[in-house]
Amino acid sequence: MSERLIDTPRGAARLVTHAAPEPVATLLLSHGAGGGIDARDLAALAAALPSHGFTVVLLEQPWRVAGRKVATPPPTLDEALLAAVAAVDAAGPLVLGGRSAGARSAARCAVPAGAAGCLALSFPLHPPGKPEKSRLPELAGAGVPTLVVQGENDAMGRPEEFPAETEIAVVPGGDHGLKVPARGAVSQADAMAIVVESTLEWIVREVTGNGAPG
Repeated sequence: MSERLIDTPRGAARLVTHAAPEPVATLLLSHGAGGGIDARDLAALAAALPSHGFTVVLLEQPWRVAGRKVATPPPTLDEALLAAVAAVDAAGPLVLGGRSAGARSAARCAVPAGAAGCLALSFPLHPPGKPEKSRLPELAGAGVPTLVVQGENDAMGRPEEFPAETEIAVVPGGDHGLKVPARGAVSQADAMAIVVESTLEWIVREVTGNGAPG
């Protein structure tokens, strides 16, 4: 693992790179508005994917690096994400992704970033209890193959609320943070395995073909 600070229009951001020995693709993932790059799903992907040939770069947004507790507006997240894209020497195709607010930003930036795919972890389809305020146009407008990984009980968008054509992997019992109940259908470890395995399968199928090592 290596890390460095980069300049963005909104101040310094941090990139933490988990490099694959012989990378065939690169994932650039950012965090949500209520947490950082230590989120359980981001950590699981960073730990597991490099051994399969995928470098994972985690972006800590400038607001978080500066020690603020509240995320800056969506356009500022996009500015920092695109600055990170420019700073990352991606090996192979680039997959842009993130969780929650980071997933929204990835969907908005996928085309301008030249990404080959978009990974949307816990996409916040709408604010809690306000399904009429849909953010579906952002997801639908990603313009690249997109995988949504969603908790079954996500208050910001349950799997059945997404259009039928959405490619979606469901974490049974998972909430917005993909935390599952202690006595749920799957353990927390199994839930993270679903995140990792569904992401791997999708990348190999949609982004790299059959060239990724097992």
